[in-house]
Amino acid sequence: MERQPAEYLPIQCKTALHAVSGGFPYKLDLNIYRGCENGCKYCFAIYSHKYMKSEELKDQSPDSYYDQIYVKTNVAEQLDKELSRPGRKKAVVNIGGVCDSYQRAESLFELMPDILKVMLKHKNPIIISTKSDLILRDFDLIDELSKHVFVNIASTITTVDENLREKIEPGAVSTKRRFDMLEKFKKTDATIGVHTMPILPYLTDMPENLEAIFSKTKEIGAEYIIVQTLYLRSQTKQTYLEFIKSEFPELLESTKQLYRMGSLDKEYKKKFYSMLNPLLKKYDLSTDFMKPAREAEAEMFDKIVKQKTLFDF
Repeated sequence: MERQPAEYLPIQCKTALHAVSGGFPYKLDLNIYRGCENGCKYCFAIYSHKYMKSEELKDQSPDSYYDQIYVKTNVAEQLDKELSRPGRKKAVVNIGGVCDSYQRAESLFELMPDILKVMLKHKNPIIISTKSDLILRDFDLIDELSKHVFVNIASTITTVDENLREKIEPGAVSTKRRFDMLEKFKKTDATIGVHTMPILPYLTDMPENLEAIFSKTKEIGAEYIIVQTLYLRSQTKQTYLEFIKSEFPELLESTKQLYRMGSLDKEYKKKFYSMLNPLLKKYDLSTDFMKPAREAEAEMFDKIVKQKTLFDF
């Protein structure tokens, strides 16, 4: 059954860029929407809606994250102001770390072209991760930006089983369309990557599924692949377990058992990664998310040094 369009709520943002702490390989995040229509049953960001009009939302179900989309109508203008501040050092901006920037709302509001124009104006490096091929609409802008600075285009790809994909990511495009989209960006100077995350125990952790994803990742020439297991907390745990109960009731107790201590069972993780590592070696795939960024930075530094040397002479 096709998902109904969400309710769109225009808002004015006071800040476009947000500092990211923890183990992320980038320090700045930009989200042009709050809420996401992809409807992923494993989404870690469901909890974030509690910060929007919390008194109104406190009694609503986690589905409000999927059905109520806040649209930051002034986000490009605010981004330009922040990138224009004197003395600001350029840093990689991750676009869409919480909400997909190319979800269905983007086909209506078209915020990303203006965001990309701002990035072009300031020659600012970016990462975009999306589960949509709507990003191809902005191919020319991304192509142009990639000629000047580091650009990385990534897509989350969890399964090659389309029937399963439709259940766990009902609002996203097919796995094939995501791979096709990434392959098209190989025609630009952008690097591309595959995010096989999260691994869903008993659903997407089979060797044949991973082999198929790794094989296609290698075939399209992706610079890296990231593989991470499912982490369940707060509302995400509630939503995911309700999904398992509804669609895969035979897996409910075994899934609960894996997370009985809060985090994923250590023995399961050990067995999973012992199976994963040979596949990574077989397909010679890097898991270093920011290696392309470091290489691009080094290449840019070499160019600057050479230009300075020529100037000095």
